[in-house]
Amino acid sequence: MSATDPHQLLGAYLLGGLEPDEAAAFEQHLARCTDCRQELDELASLPALLDALPVSDAVALGTAAGREPVPSVPAPAAVPRRLLDELSTRRRKVRLRWTAAVAAAAAACLALGILAAPLVNPPPKPDASYSVQAGDGLQFTVGMVKKTWGTELAVEGRSLPVDGTLSLWVKDSGGGEERACAWTATPSGRVRITGATPLQLTNIASVEMRDGQQQTMAVIAVPHG
Repeated sequence: MSATDPHQLLGAYLLGGLEPDEAAAFEQHLARCTDCRQELDELASLPALLDALPVSDAVALGTAAGREPVPSVPAPAAVPRRLLDELSTRRRKVRLRWTAAVAAAAAACLALGILAAPLVNPPPKPDASYSVQAGDGLQFTVGMVKKTWGTELAVEGRSLPVDGTLSLWVKDSGGGEERACAWTATPSGRVRITGATPLQLTNIASVEMRDGQQQTMAVIAVPHG
């Protein structure tokens, strides 16, 4: 590489593009030239910025720079400063894209965590499960899970009434009863719902499903011993 003006070697020296003898000659010039030393200090961060710039952006930047008219005798300070300005603008755009990507990734991870929660924490297996099928096709299953506070009831039903309010009632061995859950009938005649009762599983004598008029549609007797 050759140049009649040592000032024009500043960019190549900064980016490590000079041959060893040229670099040594420029360093001798640098020791005598205050302007070059000042400009070199101002541009000291340029190599690190260029290293951090994605390859695609660097190529685009070089292409854009190649379309600009180049004066026959370039002003050595103007070219690097213009490059830094454009590089700074592009770096801001890159940071915005990365911020958006990180936000999207975070949102995706959060959504994945929410969706995966039922898989990571599956519902407990029932300690007892009972089913009944009525003559009109109604199917009724209850899974019972022991809890310290009572019993959790997982209810599944098919071919149920398609209108009105349905409910699940739990009776104890002494004849007492209480409602464990209630729901609005679905157009499909199906339901999957969870109910609860303070009765311990050992104290539950039967479970009944009732319609909106409190008429019993199905009964499950819970055997003990």
